[in-house]
Amino acid sequence: MQNNFSVTARFTQAILEAARRHGASVPDTLLPTLTQGGRVAMAQQDAIWSLFAAAAAADPLAALRLGSNLQAGQLDIVGMLLLSCDTLGDALEALTEYAPIIGDNARFEAIIAPDGAMLRYLPEYAVCREQRVEVAMACAVSLARWMTSGRFQPREVLFMHTPRADAASCEALLGCAVKFGQPCNGVAMGAGELGRPLIQAGKPLHAHLRALADDMLASLPQGSVSARARQLIREHPRWGKERVADQLGMSGRHLNRKLAGEAISFKALREALLYDLAVQALRGGQGVATVSGKLGFSDENAFSRAFRRWTGQTPAQFAREGAVTPE
Repeated sequence: MQNNFSVTARFTQAILEAARRHGASVPDTLLPTLTQGGRVAMAQQDAIWSLFAAAAAADPLAALRLGSNLQAGQLDIVGMLLLSCDTLGDALEALTEYAPIIGDNARFEAIIAPDGAMLRYLPEYAVCREQRVEVAMACAVSLARWMTSGRFQPREVLFMHTPRADAASCEALLGCAVKFGQPCNGVAMGAGELGRPLIQAGKPLHAHLRALADDMLASLPQGSVSARARQLIREHPRWGKERVADQLGMSGRHLNRKLAGEAISFKALREALLYDLAVQALRGGQGVATVSGKLGFSDENAFSRAFRRWTGQTPAQFAREGAVTPE
């Protein structure tokens, strides 16, 4: 199955350039990745990571430095989409949904609790796993800080692998506590961080970028069922499971099995999208009755109950305040 995985060219180019800066000699077979505009096969991506790891072997902080220096544009359209979000919490939600565009053999998962949040990183690759995880975690921390004008303050960064450099050096580079040998790879933060406004929020641009990202996500061979289901729900939020499954050429039970294979349920997928659509509509000034009808709720009360469950606020409170205030 790995032959079907791919990575966006811009991200691949960033890794290849980093390998070259460390003195790596790039084989002619890999040079086209510097100029191509499409996606790079995983076999090539693995070879480039091996080049980087070998060239930077003498510097145990090389991967963390690389991740800290990555720019939003090197994450392709996903980076631009994150910059256009209103809050850091919105950006985390977008990252969990669209990260496969960057590389479709790893994903992010956001776990929200009253006392804090965790952005978990779930890679499926094997080659240079430790370096790639460190790049991803350092990039997440650095980009979050940049998007919030330096205000983002993570509690700690967790790595499953053993230390490749001393913890004090890692903590000095990332600007927060770092722990190795943990049950997961992730960035832990206080719940209040989710409400931090971003410096380049833009609703019209965000909507445009999200539509483009939906198309790109749906075109990926990996995760195509959930991506196609997500696209159909966005276009037809009133549709239920059976209608969506029919459009995908399968039964509702078959759709459930396909989604279960991607560690998600139809209910969770649809609720996450309805929440996103509701927030966009309310922020755009649409009334509660209008939003309720568009999203297929039986009445305003049913919509209000669902919205309160998602956010802790009624739609009217959210519309007045303009954002969800995390507990």
